[in-house]
Amino acid sequence: MVVRGRVQGVGFRASTVYEARRLALRGWVRNRMDGDVEVLACGDPAAVDALVVWLGRGPRGARVTGVDVDDAPSAAELEHLDGFTVR
Repeated sequence: MVVRGRVQGVGFRASTVYEARRLALRGWVRNRMDGDVEVLACGDPAAVDALVVWLGRGPRGARVTGVDVDDAPSAAELEHLDGFTVR
């Protein structure tokens, strides 16, 4: 997923880790050079959907203007996931 808007400098990555772990998801979150935040999450489909909804709001201070979702991460991206981390 790619989250657009005012999403850097507002605790977005740490809040995403908290929410993803609460939902028992595996994956990572990282800032992108263009100012967006990128998220890879896997686990129960309902939990992933819940994270997408949360990403649309983000933490207090964020101003999300959009979330792009790609439902097809590669097997290589998923192979070494353990927990949910900031990259």
